[in-house]
Amino acid sequence: MNNIKFLLIGTSLSFLPTLSLAQCVATQDCTALGYTETSCNGGKGVKCPFGNKWACLSTEAEICKKNGFTQSCTGVGQSGSGKACGGLYAECSCASSYQYACTGTGYAGGVGSACDGKYTQCTCASGYEWKDGSCQQQVLNGALGDLYYCDGKVVAVKAPKMNFFVAMQDLGLMNWNNANSGCYSYSFCRNLRGALPTKDQLLTMYDNKLSLNSLLSTNGGTNLTEGFYWSSTSVDYRYYSVSTSLGAMRANTYDIALYVRPVLVDY
Repeated sequence: MNNIKFLLIGTSLSFLPTLSLAQCVATQDCTALGYTETSCNGGKGVKCPFGNKWACLSTEAEICKKNGFTQSCTGVGQSGSGKACGGLYAECSCASSYQYACTGTGYAGGVGSACDGKYTQCTCASGYEWKDGSCQQQVLNGALGDLYYCDGKVVAVKAPKMNFFVAMQDLGLMNWNNANSGCYSYSFCRNLRGALPTKDQLLTMYDNKLSLNSLLSTNGGTNLTEGFYWSSTSVDYRYYSVSTSLGAMRANTYDIALYVRPVLVDY
């Protein structure tokens, strides 16, 4: 501020009328001679000898304002950029933590107050979560209604009244041993394994075939095949199978090839 005071002292005469010029001009008009103020703050100025007008010295605040120092920088998250003049700054800056505009798909707004239109964190719309500095679509895992998700992908479906989920595709045609081992090694999601359905579960699938096929087709799966499926239920060294065409049930020897669809029971 010593520099500003020096400036005030060193340049104060420039704010006074040039009296020699007044002597050379045939006028006693104070305004024309540079006396334009009705009063000066604190009396710091020179009074016109021909009237009640004054030529005032500029204050520190006036000099700062004239040079663009107009910002107080006291808002939320603000600080002054560069050096201050009379307690004011030429421009303000926000703390580095205020970096999120919180607009666009998945955003609901900002957390707390904004600094220059930006926030330290955002709130996310339904189905989105705040992660790694942005609102990202939530990755679903587990059962949600009639769908079962693994990392956001539907991997199984069930009809509303069913208490187990059905895989999205058949494993193909195979004998009972391969059907049983194939279902138990089938991975719905990481360590979540499947099972070969019981005859009662296959009958339930038949009873809800229309709902199941609709859910399967709309979520990237394939409909139940019209034919006999292996069950895990045994009878006299044979195993039951159920037709998804007629709902009929029969016992088969283990070595014939039938359709296989894993189910998810424990989830």
